Amino acid sequence: MRALVVTAPHHAEVRDVPEPRPEAGDVVVDVRRAGVCGTDAEIYAGEMAYLRTGHASYPMRIGHEWVGVVGEVGVGVDPAWVGARVTGDTMLGCGQCRRCRSGRQHVCDVRGELGLRDGRPGALAERVAVPATSLHRLPDAVDDAMGAMVEPGGNAYRAVHAAALAPGDRCLVMGPGTIGLLCGMFARAAGAEVHLLGLDERSLAFARGLGFAHAWLQETLPELPWDAVIDASNAPQLPARALELVEPAGRIVFIGIAETVSRLDTRDLALKDVTAVGVLSASPGLAGTIEAYAAGAVDPRPLVAATVALEDLPAILAGDRPERAGGGPKFHAVIGEQT
Repeated sequence: MRALVVTAPHHAEVRDVPEPRPEAGDVVVDVRRAGVCGTDAEIYAGEMAYLRTGHASYPMRIGHEWVGVVGEVGVGVDPAWVGARVTGDTMLGCGQCRRCRSGRQHVCDVRGELGLRDGRPGALAERVAVPATSLHRLPDAVDDAMGAMVEPGGNAYRAVHAAALAPGDRCLVMGPGTIGLLCGMFARAAGAEVHLLGLDERSLAFARGLGFAHAWLQETLPELPWDAVIDASNAPQLPARALELVEPAGRIVFIGIAETVSRLDTRDLALKDVTAVGVLSASPGLAGTIEAYAAGAVDPRPLVAATVALEDLPAILAGDRPERAGGGPKFHAVIGEQT
């Protein structure tokens, strides 16, 4: 089968690789559509932290935002899964430790991460093997484009829930990339007044086209009371800025990860009585995201700039943008999509 393989920093290619076979407890999914994200770009550039810690090494088969149809099941898996249209969790815990047993497999110390950590091949391929326990069925109301956006949506869903927004609250989202825009969508669905902070007018103009009228550069950001601030950027200075901006007794949520150390003064955190929450992974938010998409509360599809072939992805990872691409931050590879 064909699969995208990152062989070294700044080098990726589509290769013929052996098809997966379902081990006990696994299923093999015929992939219809899969996305690339910022983490995949970090792997391509050789900057991803797991490459330094030894949790990942080249060659890597990336891809953790996907949708497909179950084609085979392994021993111990209900055969009723065959034919189901699904997406799945990226974080694959050991299933035995205290964290896994309490439903927190996404922070398991020895977890694997599909297409990212400890060698389980990812979903930018014609087929992918995943544990049956990681699957989520998709209703008909969630099409393939939406299904491949469940994983990034789950991150945003969790960030907005951590912000504990009430209708009428004012929320500032820093970083109008995929996760930031999805945070804005979920915050808007919760009834909040949403503001976005970005670095350039191009990304802000796209955000305004999605209905976010309050989209600002740093120098134009108005002085307003912010009930919650969500940092969805990778800028090391913005966590401290979030604490500076948020109202006393407000909430700040950190979902972006900077390449270098971010520092903030915990004295300010305490003296402002601010709640600060870190969010890792979509795992606990996948089901809620699917429900929100199915109900029409959030529609992530405008964020997809273009759907391309698997063979087009090396150029996109290198920074090329197809001429026909829209203004969105996300690219999807259509691999075996039927709908």
